[in-house]
Amino acid sequence: MAELLCPAGNLEKLKIALAYGADAVYGGVSHFSLRVRSGKEFTYESFREGIDYAHARGKRVYVTINGFPFNSQLELYREHMEKMAAMGPDAFIIATPGLVRMAKEVAPEIPIHLSTQANVMNVLDAAFYRDLGVRRIIAAREISLRDLTAIKEALPDLELEVFVHGSMCFAYSGRCLISSLQSGRVPNRGSCANDCRFPYVLYAENPETGTLFRLEEEPEVGTYIMNARDMNLASHIDEILQSGAVDSLKIEGRTKSPYYVAVTAHAYRRAIDDFYAGRFDAERYQRELHTTKHRGFTDAYLIHRPFEKEQTQSLESSISEGTHQVAALVDETGLAFLAKDRIGEGDELEIFAPEPPAGAADNERGEIYERDGRWYLRMRRLQTPKGKRFETIHSGNENPILLPAPLPPFSFLRRALGG
Repeated sequence: MAELLCPAGNLEKLKIALAYGADAVYGGVSHFSLRVRSGKEFTYESFREGIDYAHARGKRVYVTINGFPFNSQLELYREHMEKMAAMGPDAFIIATPGLVRMAKEVAPEIPIHLSTQANVMNVLDAAFYRDLGVRRIIAAREISLRDLTAIKEALPDLELEVFVHGSMCFAYSGRCLISSLQSGRVPNRGSCANDCRFPYVLYAENPETGTLFRLEEEPEVGTYIMNARDMNLASHIDEILQSGAVDSLKIEGRTKSPYYVAVTAHAYRRAIDDFYAGRFDAERYQRELHTTKHRGFTDAYLIHRPFEKEQTQSLESSISEGTHQVAALVDETGLAFLAKDRIGEGDELEIFAPEPPAGAADNERGEIYERDGRWYLRMRRLQTPKGKRFETIHSGNENPILLPAPLPPFSFLRRALGG
């Protein structure tokens, strides 16, 4: 069975990804990863805790060490690899041949996965890295399923991993310097400012008359000339798995919300399991994925080539709302929740959980009930474990609110927008 690999931007997201069905997670510490902001949310201590947590549940953790170092940083990378190897992760994710060689010297027992930043697109490059000691290739987002199948046929012992969901890069799998030029934040060193998402103003000039015209796609909104839609291949998981070429399906998003991690893990877990059970239903997975915030969806390049369609770019905005708003997150005990949006006594909220609630409940705090195959919660009393009561509670309030009955840890409470 193909592996489901999910992002772990911090310890909480790691636990959420595993709760909602991930077989493995990936994440990193500090600036050695390509997501600096995400890396800062992990310390060495909390990352070790995450590895132990995953291993206790039979899950895997892959360490991102996929930055592009300067000469002055090579020893720092070596020291970092030594620290991470001591924690016993399941693989290193590395982007350069030199660091692959360093990892083989420092920690020969740790498998190496080649980062998508290496842009592997063909059999020759895949064979080169396989001979260098790489166990798995994380293919470039621009590769086709046909080329993946050719690589697997030529190199059946080499594991292949592909992105199936998340942000798309305007450039060729991260080979972009716009952020570096505009803000000094270097994309291939983990600090991309996502300048491709910004609205730009374009001008057309007539050099003979000096006339200057301002061009706008959306007046008062902006011109999004480089803004790619988000990848969403949930409807094609059956084709991908049917090929037999893919060993791991990867979801992008270490800096995205806990709810995003939960929904994407849940949807793709179902898609994978349903494929093998012969009951694949793309509409079912898409309904859930559209509840997350996104920039519009595209099936990108794996199934179709860029020239075959015109729906890879979002021209209207750099972000769009999903169909639902998260109101609260149930804590790890399952006994209380923390507010993420305004909640008032009497509000009805849908329960989105790793598994269905144990059953209905009805008491002075509220009720939990099922309707049309979905579970809901209505709070009658917003009360903390210490007895403090609120009529309404808002995002930012750190008081846990007791539930009418336990819910699965890391359940989300949500409401439909416009509903």
